Amino acid sequence: MNFKTVGYALGITILAAACNNYRTQVTDSGLKYQIFEHEDDSRQAKLGDIMSFHLVLKNGADSVLRDTYKEGSPMKMVLQEPPFKGSFEEGLTLLATGDSAKFMVNADTLFAKMQQPLPPMIAKGSEISFTVKVLSVQTSEEFQKSQSEDAAKQKEVDAKVISDFMAKNNLTGKATKTESGLVYIVEKPGTGKSPSAGDKVKVNYVGKFLDGKEFDSSKGTPLDLQVGAGMVIPGWEEGIMLMKKGEKGLLIIPSGLAYGPETYGPIPGNSVLQFELELVDFSKGEKLPTPPAR
Repeated sequence: MNFKTVGYALGITILAAACNNYRTQVTDSGLKYQIFEHEDDSRQAKLGDIMSFHLVLKNGADSVLRDTYKEGSPMKMVLQEPPFKGSFEEGLTLLATGDSAKFMVNADTLFAKMQQPLPPMIAKGSEISFTVKVLSVQTSEEFQKSQSEDAAKQKEVDAKVISDFMAKNNLTGKATKTESGLVYIVEKPGTGKSPSAGDKVKVNYVGKFLDGKEFDSSKGTPLDLQVGAGMVIPGWEEGIMLMKKGEKGLLIIPSGLAYGPETYGPIPGNSVLQFELELVDFSKGEKLPTPPAR
């Protein structure tokens, strides 16, 4: 066999492998799928692992319902027993780190299992496609270690961002910085004592990115909440308990005390945020139980 023939034979082999990858296959449980990329030597997912992956979700008309690439943050999921035969979660257990695939799930079955009616954009009898790109597969221990390392790095990044913001806006000499990294600037002093964990507070607020763009506000109607009960982000909890009745101030909150690495509505992951807060009033509430020792 000459080199030309060898090259032709090799090309046929590669083409056959590629066609096999892209063809639609069906599991014993009835899940339809296509494999786009797969490495036999990569780490295979198993139940209990935590998988990080990008997802593009489409309806039967090929309209995008969700795209984590555009959201800027991949999904993270603990792999558990599939909720029903032929589910998307079953498909994830077929994959390994670096794999990409598409899973097709009957819409009627999916929403029946969820005990929800079909939304208007989902046609009866259609399929919903889940196109996945696996970024990592980790044990719980590996995931926790990775999260801790990422959080430590992000804390340093946030500190630099906050320092630059304060210098640019001439806030450095006016600010109080806590051990957690929260920055608080009193704009109008209040009177009396500060709230404690468990107290009921009324606050007005405006939330902005550091570029000044507003993303949320109380719109003049005070928000009622119990401070220290986990109803709001940690930066708010800590900041409110620094304030006095009638006080107005500015909180500059590092991402670790805000919404962390995940995208939250209009807020991208790892965002440092600023909140203009006014503690309108507060009253004593029930004492919260002491959290268990770690």
